Amino acid sequence: MTYIIGEIGQNHNGSVDIAKLIIDVVSRPVHDKLFGKELKTMDAIKLTKRDLNQELSASQMNRLYDSPHSFGKTYGEHRSFLELDDSQHFEIYKYAKSKGLDFVETLCAIGCLSLLKLFTPDKLKVASRDLTNLPLLSAMAETKIPIILSTGMAGEKELNQALDTIQKYHSNISILHCVSEYPTKYENVNLNTITYLKKNYPEYVIGYSDHTVGIATPIAAVSMGAEIIEKHITLDRQMKGTDQAGSLAIDGIYRMMRDIRNLELSFGEEKIFIENAVKMAREKLERSIATLKPLQAGHVITENDIHLLSPGDGFKWSEKDLILGKKAIKDLPKDEIIYPENLID
Repeated sequence: MTYIIGEIGQNHNGSVDIAKLIIDVVSRPVHDKLFGKELKTMDAIKLTKRDLNQELSASQMNRLYDSPHSFGKTYGEHRSFLELDDSQHFEIYKYAKSKGLDFVETLCAIGCLSLLKLFTPDKLKVASRDLTNLPLLSAMAETKIPIILSTGMAGEKELNQALDTIQKYHSNISILHCVSEYPTKYENVNLNTITYLKKNYPEYVIGYSDHTVGIATPIAAVSMGAEIIEKHITLDRQMKGTDQAGSLAIDGIYRMMRDIRNLELSFGEEKIFIENAVKMAREKLERSIATLKPLQAGHVITENDIHLLSPGDGFKWSEKDLILGKKAIKDLPKDEIIYPENLID
């Protein structure tokens, strides 16, 4: 079953309470009303931890940030407002675990590993921009916590260097195809990369981190074999914040979970067979051999006497030799199914 991560990222807008409300949303039951079935909920939520001393150059941190989505006069003030400290991450971690969710943490700098003194996330995430940050990858891998890599800004060379770095410590690695365009244009998604990764990196779990608007591409990714899906989530896409509009809100989260879990149920087996569930429809709708005209008792049946009608509980055309040359045991009206008990040698 697909491991689905709801990425809160910075959509908590600097508030632990908002983060908890988002967790409440993703932990709600997913109920398919059509078939009255309870479906599996999201598996994990993800937060991002930055160390602002290792984030941007001084000039970039001090530049004016005049935007409707700004939480400060400068970009540094904006980032500082959105940053939760280690203890707040721990509080959200405990809340997620109380709701039965795994907790994934993106660490953006070596200094962010300080939160591991308080708790151990289920998985660590390497953001696309840090795939080439080999010192950070080494520090994260040294913890032996399972690692998820996003390839949004990487080619094969960069991916292989990252894998080589981590594998010096462990090989519990997942790779997510990703395109770091926000939102991602559909013509740039290239879901066939999932197939490429599965063929060429079979020793790893392969998934997809989605930045498109809507739910079509993550659902398609599951159909192509993605074993992990990561999607930005929020409470309201109209909220202040640069990631809100490209995220899934309450209804979108529900629809994505419903559709992915139902898709998983639909995969079935790699063979062709008659499903038990269609037997009733088959009997009702398939064709059986029937009388083309009235037949008197003792009439020897020929091919000119028969045609096909529903229901499908009689002889099939492939079985017509079981009828032809037999006699009608009684008068048979036109357009009625011919059953074995109607015949005599």
